[in-house]
Amino acid sequence: MSAPTIRDEEMTEREHIQVRGEQANRYASRDEFHTIFNEHLTELYQLSFLLTRDPARAERCLVSGIEDCVTENRVFREWARSWAKRTIVQNAIRELKPRPSHSSSRLSGVIFPESGQLWSGPGGHFAMDAVLGLEDFERFVFVMSVLEHYSEHECGLLLGCSAREVREARSCALEELMDSIHMESFAESTVHEHKR
Repeated sequence: MSAPTIRDEEMTEREHIQVRGEQANRYASRDEFHTIFNEHLTELYQLSFLLTRDPARAERCLVSGIEDCVTENRVFREWARSWAKRTIVQNAIRELKPRPSHSSSRLSGVIFPESGQLWSGPGGHFAMDAVLGLEDFERFVFVMSVLEHYSEHECGLLLGCSAREVREARSCALEELMDSIHMESFAESTVHEHKR
């Protein structure tokens, strides 16, 4: 077997640099994360606020999310926006440490209407107050599984609980939100009756 020549070593080094460059181009850069946070700031803050329901905590989770994302995370470009959201979710979990309440659930088999119906009461507005009124764990599960479309398994891993606890919390959250829509609908119809 012959010893590698200088030309072979140069070629190998050049190929190695090219491969590293191609790999680097697949991952989101700091600038790309800054762009994501700048372009989607309102959406990312709203996510943080829905989870924490406190402006100061929401801001802390958002700022920590920016810092976490720009510190050399090796995330594929296509996943950068999802990663930014996930980082905010993780920071909010660390901040609030939501835990399931271990009450006996009567809702695990209940089927609710499509979640899109939850966001348009009679006035067609977002029921943010109802979401913010949920207990911490139920709110986290609702935001993560319904609004952000995390799987039960992924929610369980992030929250440190079982898929069953995720299902139960989501069912409780949906029931409370449906109740608030029905109450709002009833109140609005009562107001209309009095105007006549």
